[in-house]
Amino acid sequence: MGSVEDAVRSDVEQLGDLVGVEPSLSELAYTLAVRIDAAATAQCETCGEPVTQEDRLLPQLIRELRQTLAQLLEGRAADDDDDLGDLGSPD
Repeated sequence: MGSVEDAVRSDVEQLGDLVGVEPSLSELAYTLAVRIDAAATAQCETCGEPVTQEDRLLPQLIRELRQTLAQLLEGRAADDDDDLGDLGSPD
């Protein structure tokens, strides 16, 4: 598991139970993270050591991952039941 995939899995795990389209979005995020990890490094055919690999799709993959994670969090923000959030309002 690469560092991006590991971080994404940890972040999604902190969300708790996934509902609605969240499981699909989380699977998409995992797939994108794996692809980003693979694009960022490759393995040297001679020695097997990791080497940097230029991938023109990397910026697009990163944007898509950010958007996917934002969609996961967006659904959670609507569920915020803060009963005290309106204390500053005079009503």
